[in-house]
Amino acid sequence: MSGGADSVALLHLLLGLREKLGVVLSVVHFNHKLRGKASDADEKFVAKLAAKHGLEIHTASVHVAQKAKKERANLEDTARRARYDYFHSLVESGALTHIAVAHTADDQAETVLAHILRGTGLTGLGGIHPVAGPVIRPLLSIRRAELRTYLRTKKQKWREDATNLDTTRTRARIRRKLLPLLEKQFQPAIVEHLAMLADLAREDESFLEAVVAKRAADLVQKSGDGLRIGAADLLEPLSRAEEARALSKRLVRHIVKSLKPRSGQLGSGHVNSVLELAHHGQNGTSLPLPGGVEVRRERNGLAFHAVAKENAGGTPSKGREFEYNIDLARGTQEVRVPELGCVFRLRVIDWPAKRAETSRDGAVLDRDRLRFPLVLRNWRPGDRMCPLGHRSAHKLKRLLNEKRVSRWARDGWPVLTSGGILAWARGLHVAAEFAADERTRAGMVIAEEAL
Repeated sequence: MSGGADSVALLHLLLGLREKLGVVLSVVHFNHKLRGKASDADEKFVAKLAAKHGLEIHTASVHVAQKAKKERANLEDTARRARYDYFHSLVESGALTHIAVAHTADDQAETVLAHILRGTGLTGLGGIHPVAGPVIRPLLSIRRAELRTYLRTKKQKWREDATNLDTTRTRARIRRKLLPLLEKQFQPAIVEHLAMLADLAREDESFLEAVVAKRAADLVQKSGDGLRIGAADLLEPLSRAEEARALSKRLVRHIVKSLKPRSGQLGSGHVNSVLELAHHGQNGTSLPLPGGVEVRRERNGLAFHAVAKENAGGTPSKGREFEYNIDLARGTQEVRVPELGCVFRLRVIDWPAKRAETSRDGAVLDRDRLRFPLVLRNWRPGDRMCPLGHRSAHKLKRLLNEKRVSRWARDGWPVLTSGGILAWARGLHVAAEFAADERTRAGMVIAEEAL
């Protein structure tokens, strides 16, 4: 709770309902350190109120202004992310199961208006959600004025945030000027109407998201550590009706949302650019998207991948580099590769007595032809290999291109070297000179599983 009227009213309401609801209450306060002594006074007020009612209190603080400056981010967005990160950490640690926050019908109306003024679609019209994971908002249908009246009847004081009066901020101007003007001169029930609009928008959004999720499950394929969809599949609704373009747009948003490693707003211009890439883009053309995602046209499809922040231009991340020495003295070794999120199991088996095992276990090399050091590592530019069935060695890059492995998927692609020579690479036949054959007496099986 912030110490403001809305959160204090929520606390009093929950205190009166806790036995009926069967809940154990705690108080959570997050100090944004934005108003100096006033912010610290808010924290002391909340702590005193929690102590008065014998409630446990959880507190944290972050110098949000410094954080926003360092990240070159919007101040209000940074404050919100810091606050909700703390809320989620309390739930993840098991300290709490749910967080109730005191957004009101007025907050909902202000949010919807802010989104309209900024430019929005159906998602933005949905405004504040009543339930978002462990966060619940039980006061979204209650007016702010009603809560203040309730506190006065309880003779309960609260803290006022002076920044709410600062009309240089868009949100404050909407609250102090625009909504009162609309109520007085256009529609006295504007707050209720905007709240209803948000409810209806969320209903439609939920339905459409279910449709898109079903379509994505049918059409989107995992490709390495990214996602791939055929260009024709993405654009297919357009061949039936121009109105169905909305489904293609939502499919793009769904894919990006499922991949993006950080915050970032995908605008309509970005979505249209992705559709244009699918429709007319040349092979190899790529687009950076907000949230740390890049999309690339690859032959007849689009490949979406998350990229590291420092590599947002598409340069492969150095975090995929790894190298592990293999010791088969005990006949088996398990190598965990966190860089790829998988584990490799290398096992020596009798040959050909247990040859049937290879059908399910994967690649097999002749144990006696392998030379040390044996090294499991990521592929490197210049690596060459002669897979079984080929007459000569080829660059691994070429072999992976022939397998249609994208440049993103190639980042960190695992290989095994024997005495410095490539003996195995994921997805390819083992190197001819190390392949098990009728003369083999012991084979080495390589199997890969997800961590």
